[in-house]
Amino acid sequence: MALRITSPAFEHGQPMPRLYTCDGDDISPALEWSGVPEATKSLALIVDDPDAPDPAAPKRVWVHWVLYDIPPDVAGLREGIGGEDLPPGTLEGLNDWKKVGYGGPCPPIGRHRYFFKLYAIDCMLGDLEHPTKAKLEKAMDGHVLARAELVGTFKKGHD
Repeated sequence: MALRITSPAFEHGQPMPRLYTCDGDDISPALEWSGVPEATKSLALIVDDPDAPDPAAPKRVWVHWVLYDIPPDVAGLREGIGGEDLPPGTLEGLNDWKKVGYGGPCPPIGRHRYFFKLYAIDCMLGDLEHPTKAKLEKAMDGHVLARAELVGTFKKGHD
């Protein structure tokens, strides 16, 4: 079975409920995954928006959440999870607000896409001291066994 990530809160390619955005409570949606390869030693999750600041003229990828060293036997994350509630051993990186934890969609203009990218890794990455997405991707290079993604969309004031 291939690695797969889903959410009970929204379907792939569909709008994310405002609860998970700056228009709502700005909490993380519940996530579920399956098909983790047997050789997996840890999982990593990166949530980003490639449409920033304007989907009509994107200039950068905005990072919303960075988690890594998630135990491979964990099958998902509950809604609103963060900090000490994360699975034992899970480490957090920095989002583009220069904070650890989830920062929900809050696009300045237009409907943006939010990519929830799950990676199965063949090792533990260890304490990378709150890495950025780029630093985590560099640490994962050559160690990714499988990758899955879930995409949600959001337009401020609409969903």
